[in-house]
Amino acid sequence: MSKVRQVAGGGRAVEVAPERLAGWFDRFADRNDGVRATRLGAEEMVVTGGNGTTATAAVPFPPLDAAGTHEGPVIGPFVEHANRSRRIGLLLVRLGGHSVGTAEDGKVLVSRTDRHLVHGRSAAGGWSQQRFARRREGQARQALRAAAEDALEVLGPRLAELDAVVLGGDARALDELREDRRLAPLFALARGRILDIAEPRRAVLDEAAERARAVEIVVRDA
Repeated sequence: MSKVRQVAGGGRAVEVAPERLAGWFDRFADRNDGVRATRLGAEEMVVTGGNGTTATAAVPFPPLDAAGTHEGPVIGPFVEHANRSRRIGLLLVRLGGHSVGTAEDGKVLVSRTDRHLVHGRSAAGGWSQQRFARRREGQARQALRAAAEDALEVLGPRLAELDAVVLGGDARALDELREDRRLAPLFALARGRILDIAEPRRAVLDEAAERARAVEIVVRDA
């Protein structure tokens, strides 16, 4: 798995599957004159190359039960933590649809996906635009209501067996779902970043199940 993006303030972020972490950091050391130091924290690990380049890895499903600064490469505790088997919930939401499910070790176990018609914004003015806006708002409310109901039916009965819930999609839509008090136990388990995804479909849910396990590493050159 390799998904790279540029990050604010310089540098690039890459998603690395847990089973590839050891090899990734070996290659990081080869490219950057070895490893000068490793700092392990509850939320992140920072590896500094011999040339000053840093690789900051977010702890998946924190906290990491190891802390301290060490000379050289000391990534064993991080790699072990990242590779632990976990069962997670997935909640992917955009106004055009949603996909929810549970997954273990990157494989979807149960799921439900649905699509909803939500019109785009109108360029017309006056009364027509107001009427169009009201219709769009109604469609959006209906879509989010359907997402909430599916989340309750699919994830609700399984919350006790989940280690975490991973979110994806549109942050605004997810924030609106947070206001539904019935979903409070679900959002209490939410961990990590919100995955950027395309319109939710079953194939997108499968990809999200793998990405939810991945470790995001931000590399900044010296």
